[in-house]
Amino acid sequence: MTYLMAIDSGNTRVKWGLHDGCSWLKQGDVAQDKNVLLRQEWQDLPKPLCIIVSNVANTIAKTMLSELLSCWEAKPKWITSLAYQCGVRNNYTDPSLLGSDRWAALIAAWELQQQGCLVVDVGTAMTVDALSDTGEFLGGIIVPGFDLMKKTLTTNITGLQNQEGEFHDFPDNTADAIHSGTIQALVGAVERMSTLLTITLGHVPECIVSGGGSRQLKSKLRMNANMVDNLVLEGLVLIAKENSRIMV
Repeated sequence: MTYLMAIDSGNTRVKWGLHDGCSWLKQGDVAQDKNVLLRQEWQDLPKPLCIIVSNVANTIAKTMLSELLSCWEAKPKWITSLAYQCGVRNNYTDPSLLGSDRWAALIAAWELQQQGCLVVDVGTAMTVDALSDTGEFLGGIIVPGFDLMKKTLTTNITGLQNQEGEFHDFPDNTADAIHSGTIQALVGAVERMSTLLTITLGHVPECIVSGGGSRQLKSKLRMNANMVDNLVLEGLVLIAKENSRIMV
């Protein structure tokens, strides 16, 4: 059996999965500063023949991840965004500067939809990226995610830092106002991008939502939205399959 290790190293978490070419055998999700846990989760896994990584964290995180991966003989492939890959054309001014996680997610979304759609990843930041009906990445936006937006608002307000708040259409206290405002802001960004893409495509696009805040966002969207867990990992498998006959 041939195994592929796919890793999505983000700003705050490392998501990973072991794939056998047909399905996921095991997946995990660990905070960036919990390398001991990551080592424990990997120690009993079958040896992967191929390792593919999307890393958008800092160089320290990359170095630490490299050290962990050295327990296997396979050399990790650290992906960068290309001008064209797996049926998707990258219209970024400099294709290589598009985050590798966004690129992998776009590739996975195109494989799923095969038509124009919005690709939304709700993590530390929220990205909303647009795909055309011919597989072109038209561009996208980046805004702070739920936690980052809240933190920005409450950093200098000691009394609100530990208050979660609840969602209301018309909040009547500050904690609820901040919580509701962050949700409304992110929902508004997605729905605005949907309106713009609808005009461009001539039809209403589907929306694919992934990331830690996907459920919270999807519950408030007034549009067709499908949640896909670990969209970046799915894209990494597709990239690995295109780049190597090992996984085909």
